[in-house]
Amino acid sequence: MERWLSDPSRVPHQRTREQVADALGVDENVLWPKAVRSAVKTGPDREIVATYPYRNACPTSVWADLIDRADKQLVFAGYTSYFIWQEHPRMVERLRAKAEGGAVVRFLLGDPESPVTARREQEEGVPLTLTTRIRITLDALDRMGRPDGLEARYSDAHIALSVFMFDDDMLVTPHIANLLGHESPMLHLRRLGDDGLFARFEQHVGALWEGGRLAW
Repeated sequence: MERWLSDPSRVPHQRTREQVADALGVDENVLWPKAVRSAVKTGPDREIVATYPYRNACPTSVWADLIDRADKQLVFAGYTSYFIWQEHPRMVERLRAKAEGGAVVRFLLGDPESPVTARREQEEGVPLTLTTRIRITLDALDRMGRPDGLEARYSDAHIALSVFMFDDDMLVTPHIANLLGHESPMLHLRRLGDDGLFARFEQHVGALWEGGRLAW
């Protein structure tokens, strides 16, 4: 034990640290603070709940839970958000109920008539084009009946980054090269402060929304 305490580079295994701390009647953090900090997220990292190498590696149950629990704001800042209607049952009815219940439901979409959309379609080279996927979302929003809490705008500036906010939880997908959204990685963030990762992405989406064009 004397060797461990005299040489900071020597750190015993966690179980041994716990036993030594218990025997001495002190907190483990007092004896080996660096070892404890390395095992626990600190600072902005604490807002990272989970990471996924692919968006579709995140269970649909996670999406469903975040959507169902949110009661203040639900923001879908994906270029098409097409998959929302394909992967989740009765989403039109569920989002309509959120908007009618007082929540703000926002969709920030790519403009189907934009040159940016046309260029991206050429890069992707898939039969189900961006334009088609955007129009599927627009049709779903129309079927919601456009309740007071529902808003939709166009923006071309988020084509490489999708952000989905559900109150204090957020799912972020940075798009890689010409890959489709479900092939790109995703982060699950949870707000814990005013200047963390969550807030930075929230500010980004807020700026795009303010500069967006009305979809209706």
